[in-house]
Amino acid sequence: MEQLIPYIAPMVVLIAIIASAIKIVPEYERGVVFFLGRFQGVKGPGLIIVIPVIQQFIRVDLRVITLDVPSQDVISQDNVTVHVNAVLYYRVVDPERAVIRVEDYHVATSQLAQTTLRSVLGKHDLDEMLSERDKLNNDVQEIIDAQTEEWGIKVANVEIKQVDLDESMIRAIGRQAEAERERRAKVIHAEGELQASQKLVEAAQVMAASSGAMQLRYLQTLSDMSNRNSSTIVFPMPIEMMRGMMKGLGDAPADSRDS
Repeated sequence: MEQLIPYIAPMVVLIAIIASAIKIVPEYERGVVFFLGRFQGVKGPGLIIVIPVIQQFIRVDLRVITLDVPSQDVISQDNVTVHVNAVLYYRVVDPERAVIRVEDYHVATSQLAQTTLRSVLGKHDLDEMLSERDKLNNDVQEIIDAQTEEWGIKVANVEIKQVDLDESMIRAIGRQAEAERERRAKVIHAEGELQASQKLVEAAQVMAASSGAMQLRYLQTLSDMSNRNSSTIVFPMPIEMMRGMMKGLGDAPADSRDS
């Protein structure tokens, strides 16, 4: 046993070196290997042997990464200050460029997303931010994806989560919406009055053209009045009859009227 003591330390070191040389890469990762500082290749998945000190091994995750873009203060084109936050989905499609072209692709993508979000939304009015969110999402996604392509990053989607307004602006929008509802109500009421007046004019023209229609209208009016609890009964007379009676009285001799 005492003879093996001098060999224990070298064996431990050897085991540690072998353990550090063995790398197991899952299916969703890749290993970027450098040999004496020079890029050697992308390896994995599976078992990889890396020579310690001589070779350097960097793991890169290929899964979709969810990046929460912090709330940004954006001044819209109509000078309204809003607070906007978003979420960005991206993944590494080229591990070599993701390691070599940028120091930290996660931080770089996050900063680029924040600046792009402010830049794109600042070119639109508040109404467009609230109503055309899908279009804004596509614009931000295309700009970020075009710039991160050099880093081996693919931006899959960008979603604007919230557009928060100040209390004063919320009250102003509420008053505007209420005024718009009142305007629409008045327009609808005016259109209804116009349509009703047109129908009344058409009905009057039909009745004027047919004396029978006027008589039917008289009878309908009498029927409606009889169904009500009223002590007064009105008997309408045709206008032609009234005119005939007035004409007859006007044509009567003066002596007969005196008598």
